[in-house]
Amino acid sequence: MDGTLTGVYEIPEGLRDFRDTIRQIAQERIRPRAADIDRSGEYPWDVRRLLAEQDVLGLPFSEEHGGTGTGTLMLQMAVEEIAKECASSALILMVQELGSLPIALYGTAEQKQAWLPRLASGEISPAFALSEPEAGSDPASMRTTAVRDGDEWVINGAKNWITNATVADYYVVFAKTDREHNRISAFIVEADRPGFDPGKLEHKLGIKGSPTGAPVLTDVRVPHANLIGEEGRGLSVALGTLERTRLGAAAQAVGIAQGATDYANQYAKERIAFGKPINALQGIQFKLADMETRTAAARELLYKACALADRPERPADLGKWTSMAKLFASDTAMAVTLEAIQVLGGYGYVNEYPVERMMRDAKITQIYEGTNEIQRVVIARAMGR
Repeated sequence: MDGTLTGVYEIPEGLRDFRDTIRQIAQERIRPRAADIDRSGEYPWDVRRLLAEQDVLGLPFSEEHGGTGTGTLMLQMAVEEIAKECASSALILMVQELGSLPIALYGTAEQKQAWLPRLASGEISPAFALSEPEAGSDPASMRTTAVRDGDEWVINGAKNWITNATVADYYVVFAKTDREHNRISAFIVEADRPGFDPGKLEHKLGIKGSPTGAPVLTDVRVPHANLIGEEGRGLSVALGTLERTRLGAAAQAVGIAQGATDYANQYAKERIAFGKPINALQGIQFKLADMETRTAAARELLYKACALADRPERPADLGKWTSMAKLFASDTAMAVTLEAIQVLGGYGYVNEYPVERMMRDAKITQIYEGTNEIQRVVIARAMGR
């Protein structure tokens, strides 16, 4: 696909050139590593260094803070290109946004200057710690607490499903600061603070090269200056962040779907059955046609939502569009990767071929950044206003 679009989100030539460069990097440098990353389950530091060197880690940030200043659409096109080859590597860029956007949107000038330039250069990595063992889709039921003690906050609790655990230099931690009124606040917690333990890592179905952990905080003290936004307004920080970062999950899903479609299509041209390539068989043609069509539709919805996110003034219906993009793209990725396995037949089921990995990686896109059930609630509520 040449990605040349018209209308509300026509892609400027400069961004198309940047996307093509990232595509080339992903194909030449990341694709050869993808199977090993999945097999070993180890964090790909070499890929992270590569993305830092190529300014890709600067994509979520403004020029003022050392980033590229190229906006949401460019960021998510990059996620898509990387995810085509390796979904675990795409998460490196996704969490760059997830763990920094609370500071970019709600932080003080001092917080932005202290953290964002070092993130943009790739010097440090962030994490976003909202979910808990008993509080996934319902963040208001979290049990982690933060108690004010003079000019410090003392944080106690446990988090779960935290991307970049053990790798991150700081975590945006959400904690109850007012139990009586069920109020949450957000804090920057440096990984080397006494009492902070990144916890055990999960053994997952997919995205194995991205560490997912369960951090524990025991009497962790942070200065009041580490409070992000207003005290008691942490839920707004979380939801305002996720409204945008779920586009990353959508872009990852589109990339996985396109990667699976491209691989299945190429395989079908070369695989001979009944004396001819299987792409001459209508049963296979229809599968490939549906895969390509659904993926293209998901991309259109993603780019539309990105274009809305890039507007100077936040559109009133932004949340509905980002939820629709995430919902449709992730359901598409799951359906398309299953069909890709079917096109490959027995070869699709073994890990010498990438489509079984793509299917395992696709599943999480329906779950994280807000489950698809939650996305449907967001969309329906927006329709009911």
